[in-house]
Amino acid sequence: MNLEGIVWQIATIAIPMIMAIVFHEIAHGWMARALGDPTAAEAKRLSLNPLRHVDPFGTIILPGLLKLTGAPVFGWAKPVPVDFRRLRNPRWGMVAVAAAGPGINFILAAFAAIGLGLLVRATDTMGDPGMATLFVSDNLRNFLIVNLFLGTFNLLPIPPFDGSRIVMGILPAPLARVYGKIEPYGFIVVFAVLVIFPYLFPELRLIERVVMPPVQWMGSQLAWLATAVAGPEPM
Repeated sequence: MNLEGIVWQIATIAIPMIMAIVFHEIAHGWMARALGDPTAAEAKRLSLNPLRHVDPFGTIILPGLLKLTGAPVFGWAKPVPVDFRRLRNPRWGMVAVAAAGPGINFILAAFAAIGLGLLVRATDTMGDPGMATLFVSDNLRNFLIVNLFLGTFNLLPIPPFDGSRIVMGILPAPLARVYGKIEPYGFIVVFAVLVIFPYLFPELRLIERVVMPPVQWMGSQLAWLATAVAGPEPM
């Protein structure tokens, strides 16, 4: 791949990834504020300014490298602060706050599908779409994929992912306390699942078998949505 192609790939991944991660984190803060915890608002972390949320490695460098190597794309931003003790109902509030991040990712993926459909509808399919149209198209397509993967990935029940908070809130209190003891070792578990196991046992293909099936299923549904929005092909 030449330099121009590399720059194009980075540009069309960086924008979708940053937007997806920023909205994911802000959604946690929005939900927390709605349920009684204004910590994120007090820390001025509900801003859409990506500079307040971007982690240079987790938001830009790592996703770019993963995309260029063909690996599943994921990343992270600076976590939005949430004080679960300030929620009106700490237990179920924690579940709602945790679910808000993946939830907004799935909603954004649907908007991306609608955007792709509208772009097709507005584009002359018989002519050259032009660089601007191709750039928008690639960004929307990647935005859809990144949001689906990010939302699904964060639902894994491994600390510190959102799925672990949801499980902790649903479990009976005694089991939740036992489950919570895993949290200090969460990053070690994540590193093992994402790096060590794939290296030692590549045939396991954990991410492909666990995360990709729901991502692919949702992607097929959104592809149908995009097609419906685009309308019938011209005769």
